Amino acid sequence: MKKAIFAVLMTLLITVTAACGASGDNAAKKNNDKNLWSSIKEKGVLTVGTEGTYEPFTFHDKKTNQLTGYDVEVMKEVGKRLNLKVDFKETQWDSMFAGLNSKRFDVIANQVGKTDREKKFDFSDPYTTSQAVVVTKADNNDLKSADDVKGKTAAQSLTSNYTDLAKKAGANIEGVEGMAQSFQLIQQGRVDLTYNDKLAVLNYLKSSGNKNLKIAFETGKPQTTHFAFRKGSGELVDKVNAALKDMKKDGTLSKIAKKWFGEDVSQ
Repeated sequence: MKKAIFAVLMTLLITVTAACGASGDNAAKKNNDKNLWSSIKEKGVLTVGTEGTYEPFTFHDKKTNQLTGYDVEVMKEVGKRLNLKVDFKETQWDSMFAGLNSKRFDVIANQVGKTDREKKFDFSDPYTTSQAVVVTKADNNDLKSADDVKGKTAAQSLTSNYTDLAKKAGANIEGVEGMAQSFQLIQQGRVDLTYNDKLAVLNYLKSSGNKNLKIAFETGKPQTTHFAFRKGSGELVDKVNAALKDMKKDGTLSKIAKKWFGEDVSQ
């Protein structure tokens, strides 16, 4: 009898101890999340995950080999306004979110869309807005909306989402390896158009100075991109949003956007 009572008491003790341990772990996690901003502020360093291979957003300048790009400049300005040094950790896209969750860095700056990630991560306010555009020869005035695409030939990467837009509009598809080949075929008169990302097209037109092409029209729903944080980053997200708000208000974000794309893509 005594042995039975002793066994029950030991079981209860183990259960209570385990529960207290779990509760302690949860409390510690909440405390860590709550103190994330305090920890960053104390160190004076914001650690940022980015690819470093995604031009014009995050890449290495061919002349200086320095990390640069639109996302890099925006994040550096955020850090400046928060009185923090920004330390970039270059990581392949496939392991970016795993690196964030394992606390290799505090935030991701890499043109992240929310898609289905909102339940797993926190996000800043948007700092970029883009959408699909149709590119044609500069002297082509026949294409003014998606209604004009039916029966025309579009040069598209066959695995791209933009190919689906072209097909839905009724275009005949000419398969290509990428945007550069699409532009080449348009200028040669072998195809009529291509669907692609507005930011990528604007950057190309600005950096190349090519006057033979133009954006005929925008189409599809606008897509926004955000800085991504671990779930529960709380005050850090608020601080970054405050910096972005100030940058929009005083025109700094618009200035950075125009430098890279020739127009304000931050709204």
